[in-house]
Amino acid sequence: MPRKLHLLLLLLLLSTAALLFFHMHLIPSLLRPLWDTPPSPFIRLPHFHSPNASLPFLCRLHGFSPRSSPRRVFDAVIFSNELDILHLRYRSLLPLIHRFLLLESNSTFTGLPKPLLFDQNCSLFSFASHKIIYRSFTPPNSNPPLPPFDFESKQRSAMNSLISLSGISNDDLLIMSDADEIPSPQTIDLLRWCDSFPSILHLELRHYMYSFEFLVDFSSWRATANIYRKGETFYRHSRRSNFILADAGWHCSFCFRRIKDFVFKMKAYSHADRVRKTSFLDEGRIQRIICEGGDLFDMLPEEYNFKELLSKMGPIPKSQSAINLPPYLIENAERFRYLLPGGCERSPETTLKMPNSSCG
Repeated sequence: MPRKLHLLLLLLLLSTAALLFFHMHLIPSLLRPLWDTPPSPFIRLPHFHSPNASLPFLCRLHGFSPRSSPRRVFDAVIFSNELDILHLRYRSLLPLIHRFLLLESNSTFTGLPKPLLFDQNCSLFSFASHKIIYRSFTPPNSNPPLPPFDFESKQRSAMNSLISLSGISNDDLLIMSDADEIPSPQTIDLLRWCDSFPSILHLELRHYMYSFEFLVDFSSWRATANIYRKGETFYRHSRRSNFILADAGWHCSFCFRRIKDFVFKMKAYSHADRVRKTSFLDEGRIQRIICEGGDLFDMLPEEYNFKELLSKMGPIPKSQSAINLPPYLIENAERFRYLLPGGCERSPETTLKMPNSSCG
């Protein structure tokens, strides 16, 4: 075999070895379609809305039955540090919610100490104070700290206690979701005024990343609407039903005003092991990725088939549409400019510029 061919093969072998070494973390995602099985598909319920249609008409159009009066709605959220998004959520849903149930921990999933941000900034939410039931959560002392998913389990138990003390009754509607998983007002109103839909109904949300400029897909499904039954309904953030209501709201992941909030979330995330290099937390890098629609953790999409995997490789395409977004967001566009198309630059300023005041 000619010497040049030997050298070429050696170079190819070394290049392949180097590629595998530096990108080993990508292999499980790249080969996921070969080793993982997708969950069974949801039964998607069509979702209809017109601002001029009556609620009884919309109930019947969905195959539901109209009620003579609306049921009460309780909104249960375990809060981390998404102050702006929570503010947007509460402003958007205020007229429809009977009680907002909010649980906040003084540490992160990964055991890092965390200020009680909601408690320190409750003046932002004075407009909803008559509807908010707030509790702080202190995890059990342990050395080493609880594993992230054990921590989540303890938080769920604390939320169940909060729900049971909230005044909720059988047949009330209980929304379970993260702060950044926002059901649309139309969705909540429909479920308030209708009967005969599944007692546990997942909500399909438009999934955005960094802002409403980057629409990823319609894959967000963890938010649920639950007809409450004492002794049967417990807080969960996982699959619990085969039914999902189509296009039922918005999920805006990593939608923060300040770069330091991105850094905090990346370190506090239950998958914090994805921060493989300290350079991942560089503020300049984070700002660039936010504007490009890249991946903060330098990961491949997590898909179950190669077609979807290939279609989602690379940056998320930018959207110039701000249609069908939360109305309060558009009505307060100057305040939330960073969440709208063209507003990717983050500010060093504090969140919403409001004085701190303890909720006591």
